[in-house]
Amino acid sequence: MDVPEQVNGRKGVLFDVDGTLIDSAYIHTLAWWQAFRQSGFDVPMARIHRCVGMGGARLVDSLLPEARDKDVDEDILSAHSGVFGTYGPSLRALDGARDLLARCSQDGLAVALASSAREQDLKALRSALSADEFIDAATSSNDAENSKPEPDILIAALKAVGVQASDAVYVGDAVWDVMAASRLGMPTIALTCGGTSEAELRDAGAVEVYAGPRELLDNLGVSAIGKLLGG
Repeated sequence: MDVPEQVNGRKGVLFDVDGTLIDSAYIHTLAWWQAFRQSGFDVPMARIHRCVGMGGARLVDSLLPEARDKDVDEDILSAHSGVFGTYGPSLRALDGARDLLARCSQDGLAVALASSAREQDLKALRSALSADEFIDAATSSNDAENSKPEPDILIAALKAVGVQASDAVYVGDAVWDVMAASRLGMPTIALTCGGTSEAELRDAGAVEVYAGPRELLDNLGVSAIGKLLGG
């Protein structure tokens, strides 16, 4: 596992995007459900939602039978992206998301979006977030061989901003986020706005849990991010 080269001892915060900063977790659930149905698979939405946060290829592999014709996987991935894309104009940032990024940036932290979304989907998410001036780097599915819960995306984001895992905090909404960060020894602040319960997030290893970006921002000084700034 390559270690990012640190830039001037800078500290940073990595953010998941879907379900963490943008209210899109259930849109993804619906998009995957429709994509599966187009290829003849009837997967219950509850099962799909529990896998949202993984990379697309891993999600498909986790939800479909092992004995399937895997040539269909790329069709499903493309269909998901197509359906999700129709919701682009409707995407909305969660309350406090932009202000949270702004505050972290203004406090001197490197800010990175550690997303495994496809490039076209990430573009729509960033447009909805409208916070590019506070973002130092962003990853997409092109930046990692393995998706969450593997830590590849987080490593790519750390490298992009020149921050060590020991000098960073991750903010996410899924157990897969917590698991990926834990493999790097990086603490995760979890948010329940993506639809995962506080109990599940704490059981996965989250050091703190908040309802959403606004509540985290309101408690930033006493959070793991505040401790990072004070350390």
